[in-house]
Amino acid sequence: MTLPEHHADVSGGWLRAATFGAMDGLVTNIALIAGVGGGGVSRHTLILTGVAGLVAGAISMGLGEFTSVRTQNDQVAAELAKELRELRLNPEGEADELVAMWTARGLPTPLARQVADVLKTHPEQALRVHAQEELGVVPDELPSPWTAAVSSFVCFAIGAVVPLLTYLLGFDSLLAALVVGGAGLFAAGALIARFTARPWWRSGLWQLLLGAAAAGATYVIGTLIGVGVA
Repeated sequence: MTLPEHHADVSGGWLRAATFGAMDGLVTNIALIAGVGGGGVSRHTLILTGVAGLVAGAISMGLGEFTSVRTQNDQVAAELAKELRELRLNPEGEADELVAMWTARGLPTPLARQVADVLKTHPEQALRVHAQEELGVVPDELPSPWTAAVSSFVCFAIGAVVPLLTYLLGFDSLLAALVVGGAGLFAAGALIARFTARPWWRSGLWQLLLGAAAAGATYVIGTLIGVGVA
């Protein structure tokens, strides 16, 4: 009988990228709109600025995630190749390393030695165990660069469009846009809490406070620059 899975998939690389993308999109465009809105620009200019920020930010986030995850995977691949060479050239020494690590954690020495000796005859499993013990990674569960890039791109765009909604619907109120953006931040924070052990309201308030701080800073700067230019 197959037991149902009871753990979330934390190895795909999409959750971190999606969370980072959504939050960055929300905070970036809320702050951007607050800044240019504080400068007294027209509704058309504000929408143009927000859309430009959405497109540029989504592309930047997607490319950044793809590059960073692929670079990390390439580094892991290089370390795995090095580890495989060591397993082939010095299997006894590598087995001794495992025994030392396991006994340091409280495993009986005879049992640790028995398991390490068995692994010497199974290079693929030995590499997997050494990767987990020494590098902290599972070779066949590395995050996908494409998954991270697409998740980040899409979620940034979704987050960035939220504070623009009121302007796109024909309203001309900076306060309304900031309220909608703040609601989006709170909702995103509460949603993220479903993947963690944090209370939903605390996670929502934390994200709202961070966004409010960013919006407040850019609003003040935009107002000062707008007055200075005028």
